[in-house]
Amino acid sequence: MLKIEMIEVGPRDGLQNESALFTTAQKLELIGRALDAGVRRIEANSFVNPKLVPQMADAEAVAAGLPRRDGVIFIGLVLNKRGALRAIEAGMDELGAVCAASDGFATRNQGMSSDASLAMCCEVVRLAREHSRRAQITISTAFGCPFDGEVNPLRVVEMARTAAAAGPVEIAVADTIGVASPGEVAALVAKVGAAIKPLPVRVHFHNTRNIGLANVWAAVQAGAKIVDASLGGIGGCPFAPRATGNVPTEDVAYMLQRSGYHTGLDLERLIGSARWLAGAMGRDVPGMLSRAGAFPKKLPEMN
Repeated sequence: MLKIEMIEVGPRDGLQNESALFTTAQKLELIGRALDAGVRRIEANSFVNPKLVPQMADAEAVAAGLPRRDGVIFIGLVLNKRGALRAIEAGMDELGAVCAASDGFATRNQGMSSDASLAMCCEVVRLAREHSRRAQITISTAFGCPFDGEVNPLRVVEMARTAAAAGPVEIAVADTIGVASPGEVAALVAKVGAAIKPLPVRVHFHNTRNIGLANVWAAVQAGAKIVDASLGGIGGCPFAPRATGNVPTEDVAYMLQRSGYHTGLDLERLIGSARWLAGAMGRDVPGMLSRAGAFPKKLPEMN
């Protein structure tokens, strides 16, 4: 059975765009629920300016309360060297460095050019390795920018090649504003995969235009081995207008598992966690599986 690793990003990318602040205790419960469902890599927080992203103001407190378990990796997202140093000091296992494929988004999100954001990511990887930490690099706006429009795929491939040379554990391509189509995804994932081999390709999709799941499927078919997702499908980027939620963890897991892939995740626990999240938020979450339920409740034995 083919294996796909899923990274839970709900505690960070899921919550960062919510207007109602979650308490540190609620975030830690969300993380604990993800662990109980079988998740083994969690993007737990981001070390960014709390004035710009208030939901992440308690990054150090979340880090201090993380439920440490064998084989679990907690990721802290960083946008600059200062954030990386904070994440290292807080004891995060892995640093998630982000660069942007477009100058418009890099300037608004990180206060630097696209080239400068890529150089920063490479520096973060080196810094992480000096402190015996893992690091990964995400290329945001890989399929389109809310300010600059279309992004040249060749630009993304070249960025991925440069990023891979720094020695991260993986390279991710992110559809930050949810504009990608399955055909574009398949083509770009294949090209990035060939450029960074043997490093794996990770993908990050937002469901802004209701084709996030189709894009996940296209990416996996094109060779992506790791998929970001958020419980309930909540999330968005404060710096990307109308960039609505991530692909829902439970919906992605259902699709992949029904299609013969192994994710190591417990669907019923994921559904329960999405329903808990809806209650904590006081509204329905975008994901569909938590409303419909899994089918069947228990798969029959195969003879």
